[in-house]
Amino acid sequence: MLGVIEEQHPERARLFLQWKQMGWPLLVDSLNLLEVPVVPITLLVDEQGRARRAPRLRNPEAIEKAVRGVLAEEPSEEGSVEEGEPVRSGREPDALPQRAVAVPLRPEGDDAAAWRDYGRRLFLTRGPAGLDDAIASYEKALELEAEDPGGWAHFRLGVLYRARYDSSGRREGDFQTAVDLWQAALDRDPNNYIFRRRIQQYGPRLDKPYPFYDWVETARSEVRARGVEPVELAVLPGGAELADPAERGGAKAATPPAQPDPKGRILRDPGELVTVEATVVPDTARPEGPRQIHLAFRPVEPRKVHWNNEAEGLTVWLDAADGARVTPHRTMVPNPPETLSRETRRLDFEVQSSEPARGSERSGDEALTLSGYALYYVCEDIDGTCLYRRQDLTVEVR
Repeated sequence: MLGVIEEQHPERARLFLQWKQMGWPLLVDSLNLLEVPVVPITLLVDEQGRARRAPRLRNPEAIEKAVRGVLAEEPSEEGSVEEGEPVRSGREPDALPQRAVAVPLRPEGDDAAAWRDYGRRLFLTRGPAGLDDAIASYEKALELEAEDPGGWAHFRLGVLYRARYDSSGRREGDFQTAVDLWQAALDRDPNNYIFRRRIQQYGPRLDKPYPFYDWVETARSEVRARGVEPVELAVLPGGAELADPAERGGAKAATPPAQPDPKGRILRDPGELVTVEATVVPDTARPEGPRQIHLAFRPVEPRKVHWNNEAEGLTVWLDAADGARVTPHRTMVPNPPETLSRETRRLDFEVQSSEPARGSERSGDEALTLSGYALYYVCEDIDGTCLYRRQDLTVEVR
């Protein structure tokens, strides 16, 4: 028995297996090459390696009957995801996640399928080193076939952008581009469970069906208690991924706390010491619904900037105009135990825009501007000057 997951961060699933002591192999299909719109499903694989969809099975007799019946049939040429029919991988064997996938020559023509196949193989074989070329290949395919029925090319390109965002080769805007591509995929197929959940994973509390990764810390603690080192996570779940869902029509936010620098007396850092990247994730159910704001703060590497962890942690204040609500207004990232560190620090905020006033001409595409600032203690180089600085923030939300 094998498991297949569509996770963006598969090491989280490895941690879950370790925590629950589940011993079977797990295959990773981050690009969802099986084109599974919902989970769970059962696949049966015959001796020729053909994967066939089976109905949900509840007892050994039903399993045996389904195996004998399904594997006795010849796969059709068209492929399908209906119960009892072959899935897409039945006619494309190497579409299943594998450790060894041959990389073809770079396409020269205008065949969108060839460019998608090239990008897919680059991702499966070269990992982070092939992300730039894989992204370029999928973008070429979308340029040739912009319609993208089903949204799969948009979804997979979003996976690649988010993977690059999580790598050392990230570029500014990668996360936001991933979210926009996933939203474009969902617009093409609003019934696709995987597309919707991927956005909700990072999205506002009002749009969450459940907290996605609130089990992670419990898992790590219980694995350590067994005397085992837990699986290392390349990307720790952020606030939005841990948050509980919020009730629609719930109580309004409490009175915001006091500003940490209301008179603006702290000297400004215009981004020379710490860079800030903002990503906006929408509510998948309602265009006018809340937005989740992800802020990433990175010490500038060429200047060898470090966080000074002997002082107060990174503090962020964020507010909105026109009566919109931001939750929370003020929050802080606690310092790690090391005296100096250079990690990326992340914070999440949720913004709920106000209803337009009666008679207002405000367009649905009008931008809502969030303003605020970050306060932090940093040092230039290990033995350099340590500074307390403020960086003003502006985030536009459409």
